[in-house]
Amino acid sequence: MEQDRTAEQLAQDYLAMGDSIELITSIIAGDSMADNDAADRQECVDRNVQHLELMVAKEDWGSEDMAAVNGAILAGKGYAAE
Repeated sequence: MEQDRTAEQLAQDYLAMGDSIELITSIIAGDSMADNDAADRQECVDRNVQHLELMVAKEDWGSEDMAAVNGAILAGKGYAAE
């Protein structure tokens, strides 16, 4: 059974989701990991999408806006590294 997170934990988790959003967006735009091979970029996007999916599924968020999270999940799932 999942325990409710403290306000501090919620804030930290929300910030961490922001980091994942930024990384996914940056990789897709070609601004991050451009020197890495396609498999590494894809793995990084996939790993961050998985993180976002796990976090957004938590039920103790309250009123936090998840629009950017859901947008990054969709963008990441549609990404195919070349």
